[in-house]
Amino acid sequence: MRIGVLALQGAFREHLDTLEAIGVQGVRVREPADLAGVSGLILPGGESTTMRQLIDRWGLHDPILDLADRGVPIYGTCAGMIVLATEIVGGEPPILPLLDVTVQRNAFGRQLDSFEAELDVPVLGSTPVHAVFIRAPIIDRTGPDVDVLARLDDGRIVAVRQRNVIATAFHPELAGETRFHRLVATMAAEHDDPGEGSGRRPHPTRRSLSARHDAAGGPAR
Repeated sequence: MRIGVLALQGAFREHLDTLEAIGVQGVRVREPADLAGVSGLILPGGESTTMRQLIDRWGLHDPILDLADRGVPIYGTCAGMIVLATEIVGGEPPILPLLDVTVQRNAFGRQLDSFEAELDVPVLGSTPVHAVFIRAPIIDRTGPDVDVLARLDDGRIVAVRQRNVIATAFHPELAGETRFHRLVATMAAEHDDPGEGSGRRPHPTRRSLSARHDAAGGPAR
């Protein structure tokens, strides 16, 4: 199994190191050909505006949407959450609209306002997740198909999942936390080998994305 890490900009090396630590082969993704054969994809933190430009420049927009359409797990951290959101506060057009959420960039202030926190993430077990927040976004709204995975003590949402797409406002890879990457690897293994008979059932994300593509007359953008 190979999991790709978008390596255009940002903290992609730490994700590759985390994948190596859990025994999963990580692949640097810089162009569409690099997506061939990957069982999952991670969008790292960085600067979402720059990531938008580079995704378009290298022709990765539609191939990543197609990957998600096939049910391949996608995981975004920090800026990766902004990249995946269907709505960005301020009216900026979405980049890869795969998560039905409204996200606010730099919700905690400047880099000097970065902080760390212990989060309850029941899907990952009873041990709290140590989370690093650096110029982090926050989720203001979630759609009906979005599961909230974690909140801050004040109730603000910092981790979500919608079918095969996961996003966190924080950086587990900077805290030595491997459970989100293990979850993605588990999802990737299940996608690769869905079990007897499951191939006859359309993937739920495939249905929702196909409907959006048909309504828009092509891939959503």
